[in-house]
Order: sequence, then structure tokens, then C-alpha cells
Amino acid sequence: METISWQDFEKVELRAGTILEVMDYPEARKPAYKIRVDFGAYGIKWSSAQVTKHYTKEELIGRQIVGVINFPEKQIGKFMSQFLVTGFADENGDIVLAALERPVPNGSKLI
Repeated sequence: METISWQDFEKVELRAGTILEVMDYPEARKPAYKIRVDFGAYGIKWSSAQVTKHYTKEELIGRQIVGVINFPEKQIGKFMSQFLVTGFADENGDIVLAALERPVPNGSKLI
């Protein structure tokens, strides 16, 4: 594992956002949803999330997640992802979302 400085960590914009909309993404190579998230002052952004094993579309709506919002946009098939959804792989490699213990304002930075 590479050691990084505090200044390196501060460059990563890990922000809280609320999921507003979830759509199927049948064109994805691995099962995924398209999600639209409100990051407060940082805007509303889209991404894809390979979280179909643990979450239904309905239970994701209104949930706060942690996203990296300062990566460049990334083309994923015909879809342009505007941020990275964060999570952890379970014992089967399926993604469990990084979650907030209590609600915080959208756009809050992980510190």
C-alpha cells in the first residue's frame, strides 16, 4: 500500500449527496443502475452504480451516499458518468454502498 500525504487526501472531493432518481441500465456490461444525485451547491450529477445485488431502485431513492465529484467525467458505454459512487465489495464481490450514519447537508465533504 502506498502512503499519501494529508494534502493528497484533501484533493479528493468525497461529498455527500441524496439519490433523486434511479433507472435501469440494461446496456451495462455488469448489472447496474443509472443514478441521479443531488450534491447541493455542487449540482445534480449522474453516475452508474453496480449495486443491483443489494438494493432495489425504490430503496435507493432518498438515500444519502458518498461520491467522488472531482474526477473527470467518464464514458461508460453510451452513458457519461459525472462522479464515482463509493462502496465496498462484500465476500461475493457485490458492492455495498458507503453510507452515512446520520443525514448531513448535500455537498458536505468527508473529512
